Amino acid sequence: MPALVLASTSPRRRELLARIGIEPARIAAPDIDETPHKDELPRAYVARLATSKALAVERAADEVVLAGDTTVAVGRRILEKPADEADLRRMLALLSGRRHHVWSGVCVVGPDGKPRVRVADTVVAFKRLTETEIGWYVQSGEGMGKAGGYAIQGRAEMFVRFLSGSHSNVVGLPLFETRALLTSVGVPLG
Repeated sequence: MPALVLASTSPRRRELLARIGIEPARIAAPDIDETPHKDELPRAYVARLATSKALAVERAADEVVLAGDTTVAVGRRILEKPADEADLRRMLALLSGRRHHVWSGVCVVGPDGKPRVRVADTVVAFKRLTETEIGWYVQSGEGMGKAGGYAIQGRAEMFVRFLSGSHSNVVGLPLFETRALLTSVGVPLG
C-alpha cells in the first residue's frame, strides 16, 4: 500500500482529505514559479501548476504524491492572490454581481512515476456587493492569501447567490476528482 505525500501546506486541503478518510503520511512544500504564462487559459494554468507541484516533490518508490492548484477566473482573466488591500478591493468589485469560474487542477504521481491530472470547474455567482460589504470583507482579512480574494468556507459564503459544481473545489481541492485519482494508483480510502 503506497504512502501519500501531500504537496501542499494548505490546512484546507488536509481538512478536505480528512473528510474522505485520508491522512497524508508526509507533507511537502513544493517550490515552483506560479506566474501564469502569457495568454495561458485558466484550465491549462491549474493543470500545469498541479503537475509542476507534484513533480517538484521528491518521491520514494513506495510513495504517491498528490498536488493541487486552484484559481478564480473571470472570463480568460486569472485572479491570483491579492497583492494588497487595494488589489483585494479591485477583485471583489470585479466579482460583484457576476459569475466566475473556480478551476482546480489535481495531480497524482503514482508508484510508476507517471503524473495523472484532472481538472474541475465550478461556476460561482456573487450577489452585487455594496462598497460597505467590500470594505467589511477587506477589513476582515479573510481574502488575503486566497485565489480570487475570497474564502467560500468563511464569511464570503454569504455573498454566493449561485453555485454549480463542486463546493470542495471552491474550497481548494475537488474531492470527487481527488478520490478517483488516488483510487487509480492504489491509495485506499479511509
